[in-house]
Amino acid sequence: MIYEKISRERVNGFLHAVGRTIQNGNNEEILLTGWGLGNWLNPEGYMWKSGEVSFSRGREAEKSIRELAGEEYAQKFWKQFRANYITKKDIEKMAEFGYNSVRIPINWRLFMEETPGEIIWKDEGFTLLDHCIQWCKECKLYAWIDLHAAPGGQTGSNIDDSEDDLPRLFMNDDYYTKGLALWRKLANRYKDEWIVGGYDLLNEPIMPNDGNTFDQHIPKLKQFYHDAIREIRKVDTRHMVSLEGQHWATTATIFDEPYDENMVLHFHRYACLPEQESIQHFLDCSNRQNIPLWLGETGENKIDWYSAYYPMMLSFGIGYNLWTWKKMENQNSPFSVRKPDGWEQIVSWTPGSVCPPKEEVWRCLDEYLDNMKLENCDMNEEVVNYAFRRQPSSVRAQDFEIYDFEETKRPYSGHSDNTSCIYRKEIPISLKEVSTSQEKAFGFDCLWDRYVLQLHQDETVSYRFLNLEEDAVLTLSGVVNPNALLAFQDNRPIMLSIKEENGEKAQNASYTLIGTLKASMESLIVLKAEDTIEVERISVG
Repeated sequence: MIYEKISRERVNGFLHAVGRTIQNGNNEEILLTGWGLGNWLNPEGYMWKSGEVSFSRGREAEKSIRELAGEEYAQKFWKQFRANYITKKDIEKMAEFGYNSVRIPINWRLFMEETPGEIIWKDEGFTLLDHCIQWCKECKLYAWIDLHAAPGGQTGSNIDDSEDDLPRLFMNDDYYTKGLALWRKLANRYKDEWIVGGYDLLNEPIMPNDGNTFDQHIPKLKQFYHDAIREIRKVDTRHMVSLEGQHWATTATIFDEPYDENMVLHFHRYACLPEQESIQHFLDCSNRQNIPLWLGETGENKIDWYSAYYPMMLSFGIGYNLWTWKKMENQNSPFSVRKPDGWEQIVSWTPGSVCPPKEEVWRCLDEYLDNMKLENCDMNEEVVNYAFRRQPSSVRAQDFEIYDFEETKRPYSGHSDNTSCIYRKEIPISLKEVSTSQEKAFGFDCLWDRYVLQLHQDETVSYRFLNLEEDAVLTLSGVVNPNALLAFQDNRPIMLSIKEENGEKAQNASYTLIGTLKASMESLIVLKAEDTIEVERISVG
């Protein structure tokens, strides 16, 4: 059962790869679920609601705050920022939500001086990481260390804190040497900590750019992985390593050779249609190389997209880690930081422009430091429920189960032609486009929600829900021809009644149907058509 594989009861002992699965110290399969701690040790401007270069990355934000607030205040600010943004309360809450792991993005500048030609260690990063790993141990969450900003930068964009948007880790011998030294140091420090799930060697290396001129560094990327693993294995033979491909970790072409016996192929997915085709490239590679997969970064979308995509991942035996746990003024992360009064005058400032009065800057930044504490954030609990697809939550009807993780049977039965549809066109279940003029709500919106499900006689679909309470209410919305719809919970018929009618009493009038469910840790809700029907949404509450 999936709920057993994602349970925190399986957080026990060193993780290791066994074929295409990740197993714990008891040799039980575990599917990783969790969130990344973005912005904490590697700030990103969009999480501050800034679109300016002056706050685009950590080093630029540091310069801007020094200029705006003065050197003395800036030093105090960053110390307090790292003390407040993530605390034990955050890790406790993640565990309370039911997750079993956390990804900790780090910036090399917190661990090493930038002095060329020398390796000089700094205590700050190690101390912060020590504390977080200890919290994870106390809360039973596997901690994955993610080198999000490597020496010199590995991506070539703001997310790696590079100085000039070039992946200089692969262009400069000093940065390359520092990167290897950092991983050996980290591995030696945490080699006996089983709660450390593994080492994510580089986040999103080598972004695509005009003419793909960065691709010339792909051989160096592969060499870095070999060299870093060799350095790690000199001191640590037990921890897993997590390797990401190039181009925002969206391709698996570098995995044409073995890197390590205890590794996971780590990929990222944003803005794609929530269907099997979006991961087929990785499934094929996993089968060829006999290695496990991890969707190690994803999110920044509608919560309906979450309820479509992440249960599908688990059905394929793929764990996930969402991005990101906390950011300013949002509805798709578990926590939202309130924007301080007058915030725009801070994050819209650019070098050369007039600075606001320092007293106003201090007040505004102090308010930000206070607002970022978990107890002062706004909680978006529906984000968590939709990602797990547990009560209360819903899923759009076109996002039915397409794969049975036990590989015993298909979780649907259809005989329709869906090849004209851009979504799930390989599955013989009809989808009806109800909005041909729908516009994107934001950049990552893939517009998959402009469809509704259309079933024909004797066709069936199913939906997996977790953590159902006794007498939970099943709601089927946007139902056309409701008398031809049958519903089952784990083979038990569900008595449906019409709650309300939407539209005129006509052939295509839509209805809302309700029924009650039995308590279950994991249930399969099955819909069957006795004639042509349409359904828009399935909810449990």
